[in-house]
This record gives sequence, structure tokens and C-alpha cells, in this order.
Amino acid sequence: MAKNELDSTLKIIPLGGLHEIGKNTCVFEYEDEIILLDAGLAFPTEAMHGVNIVLPDTTYLRENRHKIKGMIVTHGHEDHIGGIAFHLKQFDIPVIYGPRLAMAMLEGKLEEAGVRDRTELRSVLPRDVVRIGNAFFVEYIRNTHSIADSFTVAIHTPLGVVIHTGDFKIDHTPVDGEKFDLQRLAEHGEKGVLCLLSDSTNAEVPGFTPSERSVFPNLDRVFSQATGRLFVTTFASSVHRINMILQLARKHNRVVTVVGRSMLNLIAHARNLGYIKCEDNLFQPLHTVRGMPDENVLILTTGSQGETMAAMTRIANKEHPHIKIREGDTVVFSANPIPGNTIAVVNTIDKLMMQGAKVVYGRDKGIHVSGHGCQEEQKLMIALTRPKFFVPFHGEHRMLVKHAETAQSMGIPVENMIIIQNGDVIELTEESIRVAGKVSSGIELVDTTSSGMVSAKVLQERQRMASEGLVTIAAAIDWNGKLLAKPEIHMQGVVTSIERSLLLKWVQQRIEEILTVRWSEFVTGNEANDIDWGGLQVMLEKELQRSLRRELQCQPSLTLLMQVPDEPPASVKVAADGRRRRTRPTAQVAS
Repeated sequence: MAKNELDSTLKIIPLGGLHEIGKNTCVFEYEDEIILLDAGLAFPTEAMHGVNIVLPDTTYLRENRHKIKGMIVTHGHEDHIGGIAFHLKQFDIPVIYGPRLAMAMLEGKLEEAGVRDRTELRSVLPRDVVRIGNAFFVEYIRNTHSIADSFTVAIHTPLGVVIHTGDFKIDHTPVDGEKFDLQRLAEHGEKGVLCLLSDSTNAEVPGFTPSERSVFPNLDRVFSQATGRLFVTTFASSVHRINMILQLARKHNRVVTVVGRSMLNLIAHARNLGYIKCEDNLFQPLHTVRGMPDENVLILTTGSQGETMAAMTRIANKEHPHIKIREGDTVVFSANPIPGNTIAVVNTIDKLMMQGAKVVYGRDKGIHVSGHGCQEEQKLMIALTRPKFFVPFHGEHRMLVKHAETAQSMGIPVENMIIIQNGDVIELTEESIRVAGKVSSGIELVDTTSSGMVSAKVLQERQRMASEGLVTIAAAIDWNGKLLAKPEIHMQGVVTSIERSLLLKWVQQRIEEILTVRWSEFVTGNEANDIDWGGLQVMLEKELQRSLRRELQCQPSLTLLMQVPDEPPASVKVAADGRRRRTRPTAQVAS
């Protein structure tokens, strides 16, 4: 081994996906080369007003963009590929390797975002090995998950093999027949695995996760009992689930109308790649099924997580332009709420019931199973790979802790495992593992309606407006620092017992007081138009904000609309002390 390899370390830096669910993004760095593993997004909390997408802070990647050699994609879920288009607007990724389904979905996202030319997409098959840079060889190992075409990866580095499980469960009877390549994992374990990074999502749950096929008979029973229209909502990316739903629709003589853009896109890609097989005439547009008997209609929709703009949520809120719930409809939620979405999902279910629908939901119905392995599957992963070092990945803190306990019970010494946070820099050698520092690891908020990033300041302003309201004051000021008219005040969402007339009088008095005392500070020269109007507005807003908080006993956002005259009158001159002096007009002499 060369001397520089003895001295070098492998750095592993998660930028998202730890102590949370979502925005999975991980950096592998060896000397002057970086490869990325996935780049996902998360969805905003209720307090993130106007935010559509949450991304990890990519400051470290922007600062080290010259080191980036490529990306590995493990599968096509949004929390693993949803951030790539946004990142490509900030830095190039020379090549992205991933499964066929994920690459098909990603290509559409990149074209829509206008960044398709910023990278090269290359599809991989099971056991393919790709070289990225000089330091990394990546082997794709088929696994089983809730989406088709999902992989675990073995990353060969100069220091040894690091296995990243990706999202996984061990399904011995997968719907598509593509079984987990446990043999290849065992072969790596026999040769020696330096470190295992393993999915921790179900680390608290004992036993095994049921097979996806276990859902089929339970959905079959629900379909057979539905007498009216049948609505089914599930994750748009759950290819296996959607495949079973389409099979059951055919069995029960129902045509299918798909509602929701993400669902339509995924079904199209999955059919093109052969992951979903069905006849074209199974699908019918919405306007066609309106004339059909209710018992022959199935509407497949997005919105299983209560997302604000998703089809099922809009239907529940009576906001969908073409679909209304009727008495006798059956709605099936073939998904469990992910952490943080429970209230939104429960509210959606309540609204559907109040409109007369029978809603089938809940873990006891057996109409959903997780795509993540439970404790026994996590043990099997450790037993097969036999890693020297272990890092629990992908999960909230309690899940990571529990997974570490499981690893310890499998014989991995405590000193050979670490629980880390986003931004922690894992430094790995052949003989040691430690946290060697930290990089920026916050969040970046995206408002897709404006294609812009939402700064912390803007988010705070939105939160204040939502909780305390908004006050808008309009004031016109002349060249002498006097009000030209009484100011106007408008309040939205502000709770106060003060009468509007008294508040308006107080605002006028306060502006006049401020102008009297502070006006001279903003007269910047001897000419009449040498006024720092921008500085004056900032000062007035600040003083009025402070005074309003005291008077109203709350903290509304304040916006000052300050109107100033376009040009100074010719008859106004400014003395050195800032005071105005009026002069007589110059006499006009006839020629």
C-alpha cells in the first residue's frame, strides 16, 4: 500500500437524513475526491409558511464543488432524489448513476427544472460496478423496498469496503419477483467489510416487516365489499402497491382513473420499464367514468399523507374542480402517516367521512406494510456483512440509538460504532472510526411558486404575520419633513381593543414627533433634493414597530408605505443647518 493511502482517511459526511425522516444526502470524501450518495428533500412543517420543499444545507458542497466526481442514487423516492434538480442549479455533478426507474423519474425532473445539461445520467443493473474518480468503485446490490428497482451499494475505497444499505427490508416474496441479493452481501461479509451504514427507520419494532404481498388479500376483501365508487390513495412511488391495486381493479371489473400528477408520471415510467403490466383499456379519463355505474369505477389518487395540494386532500376540502364525494363512496388509505403528518391525515379522513364516504384506514386493516426492515432484518444485515465498524443511518435519534443497541447485541463493540448528527464528519481508517469535526448542516427552504430560496429572515416574517398579524401604514412626507396629509393605517390579523380612530391619531402624532426630532439626520447636503429617503423610511419603520408593540401589546409585522414628492420646489433652499429657507423667485427680464 502506498504511503499516501496509509496517511489518508475516508470522510463520510451526512448532510441530511439523521435525527429526521427525509432529505437523505451523504458525502463520501477521499483526499481530493467527493462522491454523493442520494440527494433528497423533506416536506415543510406547518410553521414553514409558503415553503414547499426543505433541502439540506449544501454550503459544504458549494465550497468543494471542484472535488465532486459524481453521484450514486439508491432508489427513486423523493426523499432520496427530490433535491437533485435544485442542487444542479448551484453546482455541477459530472455523472449520476442509479436504477432505471429512478433515472427515468429524475430525467423528467431535470428537464422540467432546465438543468438536464448539467449532468450525465447512467442507468445501472444489479451487480454492476461503476468507477467514480480514482478512489471509488461502487457495486449495486439488489435489495427489496416499497419501490421497485431499489439497491444497496458496496463502495470500494482504498481503505476497504463500505456498505450503505439504502432503504431496505428483506422481502422473500417480492411482488415483482426481484429478490434481495443476500448472497452478494454474504460474499462481502466473508471478504471483510470495513463499515456498515444501515437503515434505522424501524429499529424500535421487533420481528420482521411483512411481505408486500400480505397486503393483497386484505385489499381484495375491501374491494369486494365496496358497492359504490372506490377511491384508493397511496404513496405515488409505491410501484408494487399500485401494481396490486391495478390487478384488483381488473379482477373486480373496475376501470381506473388516475388523479395526481406524480401518480400519473410514475405509472407511465413504470409501465415503460415493465414494472407495471396491464392493458391500456384499464385506464379511463375522468370525463368518461362519470357515465359509468359507480360499482365499476376506481379512482387512484395522491394525498395519502394529507399534503395540502394533493388530490385526495383537495377532494376532502371540497376544492377539487371535478370530483365530489358522494354517499356510498369508499375511500381506502393504503398508507400509514409518516411522522409529522398524522394530524393532516386524520383531518382529511374526518372531512371525507362527514361527506358520506366510508373510509378504510389504520394498521389493523392490513392494507399497508412498511418498506423498512424491523429488528430481525437489521440483525440479518449485520450478520451477513459482519462489519468492523457500524453507523446507524436514516432515522430519528431514538431509532439510531436502538439500532446501535441491536448492533451491540450482535457483537459489534461499542467503541466501533458511533451515533452522529447531520454535518458530523466521520473519519474512517482501517483501524479507527471517530467524529473529526462538523460542517454546515442546516436547512434550505424553497418556495417553488417563486423559484426562490426562503431565507430565515423571510420565514420569521411569515411566522410573525401568521401569529401576530400585519400592520400597514401609508404616510406622505414633503421636502420640509412634514406630513402632507393624515396617514392611513390598515391592520390584518391583529387583535386589539384600541379603537381605530384613536390608533390613527396616535400614529400621526408619533410620526410627527419622530420627524421633528430626527429629520435633520437625513438631510445630507445643501441642495433641496439631498434627502436620504431610504434611511428615513428604515428609521421610521423601526421606531413605529417598537412603539406599536408597546401600544398594542403584541408584535405584528409592520410595513411603511412612504410617499415622497418627485422633485423639490424651486423656491426651497437648504441652509447648512438643514433648515429650509424660502427665496423670492428670480425676476424674468424680457429680451
